[in-house]
Amino acid sequence: MNERYQFLFEPLNLPNQIRLKNRVVMAPMTHMSSQPDGTISDQEVEYYARRAQGVGMVITAATWVAPNGGIPGAPAADRDEVIPGLRKLASAIQEQGAKAILQIFHSGRQASLNGDLVSASAVPERREGALVPRELTETEVEELIHAYGQAARRAVESGFDGVEIHGANGNLLHQFFSPFTNRRSDRFGGASEKRMTFALEIVDEVKRIAAVHAKKPFIIGYRLSPEESETPGITMAETLPFIDALAMKGLDYLHISLKNYEAVPRRGIVDSRTRLAIIQERAGRHLPVIGVGNVQTPEDAINALQTGAQLVALGRELVMEPDWMKLIAEGNEAGIQTTLSLQDQHKLVIPNGMWQLILSVPGWFPVAQEP
Repeated sequence: MNERYQFLFEPLNLPNQIRLKNRVVMAPMTHMSSQPDGTISDQEVEYYARRAQGVGMVITAATWVAPNGGIPGAPAADRDEVIPGLRKLASAIQEQGAKAILQIFHSGRQASLNGDLVSASAVPERREGALVPRELTETEVEELIHAYGQAARRAVESGFDGVEIHGANGNLLHQFFSPFTNRRSDRFGGASEKRMTFALEIVDEVKRIAAVHAKKPFIIGYRLSPEESETPGITMAETLPFIDALAMKGLDYLHISLKNYEAVPRRGIVDSRTRLAIIQERAGRHLPVIGVGNVQTPEDAINALQTGAQLVALGRELVMEPDWMKLIAEGNEAGIQTTLSLQDQHKLVIPNGMWQLILSVPGWFPVAQEP
């Protein structure tokens, strides 16, 4: 193995002393492959098992905590009946040597399952034909905090090693933090400190549930998007105090959702460094930061870690190359596949739903030129 890449294989102890065998994480990726009722499918299990053998930790696709927060093809953690399937999924990941993390979320105004479209406020998505969501009542928000806690309980009972609270990519937690989508005047809206409330109370509830139900250390992470393009929208000036508040909650990691790990701030602060480096400086002394975004080669991964981030996540690259870690360990990084061809689905154990999604979104994955 190339000595430059040795750090990718170094173990890491999380704040709760759970030990990850290396620095590489499988990022959560939409796969559209759960059963219509949100239960786990066999294709889903096979897809994760194929990719779990080399990485230190696998974060599953976003798993909904309430029926009005789901999207088609996504898994559910909203009722005890889903536990057997979740247990099968957790075991399949762990049998390959990786820690299994269930990402829990509510999609808010992005939902499309049961017709009850809800959000922080009645602000539709910025696309043609978007429906106007219903503003959640304060009581409903408090019920959703409880729902996140119960989803975490089901993760514990299913044998997962932890949960990731998904607050990125425009979902309900993101909608509550954003001044563009949160126009509330109650305790969950207003200044940025109040717009953090929903997320911070969910963290408290998940930690409380884990303390009650988990019989061993249980990983709790949080994922966020540091900025958004809308005006008014989330800026780094608002995100940094939010990161401070999350870091003081005793989480085990912070996962930064980026399209490119080299991206610099849009607005809000004057700093020429990457967002990842700025966030690492701010939060890294309290908890590990996971860097993600356009990481394909081992050189990309090392560069992302050189920002100070202690873990690096791969999404699309592990879809295209499940043996990424194995090839690097063998010194064969030149053999890493970085494109897909139309013949790759079965060879790479890509579920039907995910394959159709890949084919329907031009440019989402690089496509190999057919001979």
